[in-house]
Amino acid sequence: MTELARGEVARLFRWPVKSMAGEEIAAAQVAGHGLAGDRAHTLVDGRERGGRLSARAVPSVLEWAATYPDHPDDALEAADPPPPVVTAPDGRCFGFDDPELPGAIAADLDRAIALRRLPSGDHDRRGTVLVTFEATRRAVEDALGRPLELRRFRPNLHLELDASPFAEEGWSGRRIAVGEVTMRVREPCERCAVPTRDPGRPGERWPQLLRWLFAEREGAFGVIAEVERPGRVAGGDQAGVWEVAAPRLSPARRPPTSRPAGDR
Repeated sequence: MTELARGEVARLFRWPVKSMAGEEIAAAQVAGHGLAGDRAHTLVDGRERGGRLSARAVPSVLEWAATYPDHPDDALEAADPPPPVVTAPDGRCFGFDDPELPGAIAADLDRAIALRRLPSGDHDRRGTVLVTFEATRRAVEDALGRPLELRRFRPNLHLELDASPFAEEGWSGRRIAVGEVTMRVREPCERCAVPTRDPGRPGERWPQLLRWLFAEREGAFGVIAEVERPGRVAGGDQAGVWEVAAPRLSPARRPPTSRPAGDR
């Protein structure tokens, strides 16, 4: 077993409703399906025959935010998170089960929508955690010559390690240990157009970001990791990356991964 890098957990994020803004948190429980409460709810697009609404199709959904304000960060039940509180762009707050919420969102987005609670971890890359790295974020920021807001990439864990920028692109099959949690890197995360939208002003686009990522890094930013050992992770926890033989997960836990995850 060889240590490839070490450092600490710099930031943690949870996104209770797919494609909405989420929350930065201090700690979380991580289970086999991913980080507790993450992407546990979604909007169903009435124009797409029941398909899940994506920020790629409707960028203004990024102006809505969802949080779990009444629950300590790491006290959410991994398999059964509560309904989040949803905040509209004008500051109005709704429970996810509030009967007025679908109409308020539909009026703002100018399309029929419905709300849906998802089975645990049932997002487009279920059973995984999205991990990004500070050395790479700084390198992209320096290359493009302007600040790079991490929320554009909607990660779960952001690590500060003593590795070189973009080292994670060669870590498929390696193991990441953070706090009580162990994960196995599945693959680099190929990005879609959502990171080109400013998280606070989704009407403002930065297409050069995606062009640079595809020209220089084959579109990758961060990695998709599968949880092998669940547990608690918190900001400041030690983190490490290891070259080690890891058991393969069963095919039932390994769905297709052919589409970008930037709008997770």
